[in-house]
Amino acid sequence: MSQVFDFKIKVELEHIDVLGHVNNVVYIAWMQQVAQQHSEQLGLGLAEFQQLKHAMVAVEHHVQYRKAAQLDDEIILRTWLSKIDSMYSFREYAFYREKDQSVIFIGKTKWACVEIATGRPKRLSPTFLQTYQPIDAEINPYDFYKL
Repeated sequence: MSQVFDFKIKVELEHIDVLGHVNNVVYIAWMQQVAQQHSEQLGLGLAEFQQLKHAMVAVEHHVQYRKAAQLDDEIILRTWLSKIDSMYSFREYAFYREKDQSVIFIGKTKWACVEIATGRPKRLSPTFLQTYQPIDAEINPYDFYKL
C-alpha cells in the first residue's frame, strides 16, 4: 500500500497574482509537481514512463480553494492515491499551512494511462497497478499531526 507523500514549498513572488495572493493556476501546477515527485519516489518517473512507452496524464481536476496563501508562506503539499482501476488512478491533495494550522486547498485528479507515441488510452500495465496503490484505509490523510 502507498502512503501519503509530502513536499514542502515556500510561496515565492512568482506565485503571487495582482490581488496579492497565490494565483489559482499555481495550485494546479503544484498538484502536478507533487504528483510527479510522488510518482518518482514510487519508482515511476519519466525514465520509466519512456521505457514502458506509456504514462499517466491528467484528465479531470476537482479543486477547492479554502484560504489564500501569501508571499513567504510555507506550505506542505500532500498527495496520496485514493483509488485505482484498470484504466485510471485517482489522486487526492491537501495543501497545509503550518503557521495557522490550516488546510488551504484540497483537490482530486483523475489520471488516465496513455501510450506516449499515440496519446491513445491504454489499460494500466502490471507495473502501474503494482506501484500505484491506494493508501491504507485506516490512514486519515488530512491529519497533519500524526503523519
